[in-house]
Amino acid sequence: MRGTTTFGHDIVHTITRIDFAEWMWRRRRPGCHGLPMATTGKAALRERLLAARRRVADDVRAAEARMLREQLEFMVTSGSTVCAYVPVGAEPGSVEMLDMLLRRAGRVLLPVARTAADNTPLPLCWGEYRPGTLTTGRWGLLEPAQPWLPASALADAALVLVPALAVDRRGVRLGRGRGFYDRSLGDRDPRARLVALVRDAELLDELPAEPHDVPMTHALTPQRGWVTLGAR
Repeated sequence: MRGTTTFGHDIVHTITRIDFAEWMWRRRRPGCHGLPMATTGKAALRERLLAARRRVADDVRAAEARMLREQLEFMVTSGSTVCAYVPVGAEPGSVEMLDMLLRRAGRVLLPVARTAADNTPLPLCWGEYRPGTLTTGRWGLLEPAQPWLPASALADAALVLVPALAVDRRGVRLGRGRGFYDRSLGDRDPRARLVALVRDAELLDELPAEPHDVPMTHALTPQRGWVTLGAR
């Protein structure tokens, strides 16, 4: 059973209270197939959220990207560093958003994903965003050109935009499951704003949480704008 949210002329399928209650009930049960229930619950939730994103029409995505860009424009401090990312697929945002951040802040860092020899994710490296210089990296992700900066460069940022499939009111973020950001955000400035960019329907009341999760301080959605999460 699915709920709908009307936006323009499109209907965006999202999570209903019934769906969410089912996930919460399942994650409190003992693990299945040898995996912790939080892990299996997150996997099911990712599948549903990704399926919902694939149904969002192109014109809706473009309108959402414009609204996110406008919301961000008034929250960026001149002469500052912003850590952002290049949206892929149906992720909210756009390259034009990066261009605006560069004009307003003066410096934008983008992530570079790397793994160890055994394919274990490593903390993200960072590279400075320069329009027209993005290259295709591993997994088809667009990355900044070299030279790259170490993971500790994250500490320069007053604002960190973090990709998310969903985020809850406590600041718990649901990512893709690789753990790159959880391994990286420990290098942040403690005063930095950690902002999950999500669609309005992806701001939920509660998500499954694990001890290693780094909470977001804010969510940014196209229509609700800036939402403070958890307790600062």
